[in-house]
Amino acid sequence: MRIGWKASQQHFTIDEYRRLWRLVDEAGFDSCWVFDHLKPMGRDRSGDIFEAWTILAAMAETTTRVRLGTLVTGNLYRHPALLAKMAATVDHVSGGRLDVGLGAGGDPGVDPAIGLPEASPGERVQRLDEAARILRMLWTRPETTFSGEHFRLDGVPSEPKPVQARLPLWLASNGERRGMRVVAEHADGWLTATFETAPGDLSRLMAVLDGHCEAVGRDPGSLRRGVQFPVPETGDEILHAVEAFAAAGFTDLVLMPRGGGLGRVADVGELLPRMREVGCGTASATC
Repeated sequence: MRIGWKASQQHFTIDEYRRLWRLVDEAGFDSCWVFDHLKPMGRDRSGDIFEAWTILAAMAETTTRVRLGTLVTGNLYRHPALLAKMAATVDHVSGGRLDVGLGAGGDPGVDPAIGLPEASPGERVQRLDEAARILRMLWTRPETTFSGEHFRLDGVPSEPKPVQARLPLWLASNGERRGMRVVAEHADGWLTATFETAPGDLSRLMAVLDGHCEAVGRDPGSLRRGVQFPVPETGDEILHAVEAFAAAGFTDLVLMPRGGGLGRVADVGELLPRMREVGCGTASATC
């Protein structure tokens, strides 16, 4: 059972985020995540927001042990060859602590304004499939040649390789027919999100994902399962949520604080030993 904290990089200063990252690192969380948006999220979409991958490099320099990643990178924002290079760079800066989260979606509140073409859900999944293939090739092969519907590479080198022999790739898709099959084919882990503090319909999606793993000849147990959910108000509610998600089969939990979370890291961090104990005590938990 791994427990992470989401530090969405909006509305606060870089110095405030440095303090937050240090708190997350020192409190003993397993991971710290940012999101990938170009405008602040929430009812009011105005104000300051920092770019995901450059701020990850700053987080890598500020912390010493916590793993870090994106929940999740928007696949439409960067060519996969560029993303592969950025990820390898951050993996080196962090000393091999990077997890790469990648999703098919975009942001309808921003994409048209920056000239991104409209893409159907089917095309987004196709692009996610191709990007996942390209990333793994660039991270492992001396040169990459690829010809797909959306991306083409001709003898592209990519050095240096990541520090980690296998850079963890987390894919985020809840598309039951094709999207989750792409997850089963290419991902080290599946990422999803909920605004509830119980698994609900996600338990059904877990079974769908298991079916896709079996269809592609993969052991479902080899795929980690991560979920982002809001931090409940009380310690007991947090423990109940951890127990419920662990019982549903989730291996990685990412707590999403309301309002930036600068004030709750220490308090929630004190619960980490009990959270891991509760999470590993369920019959379905993978610890």
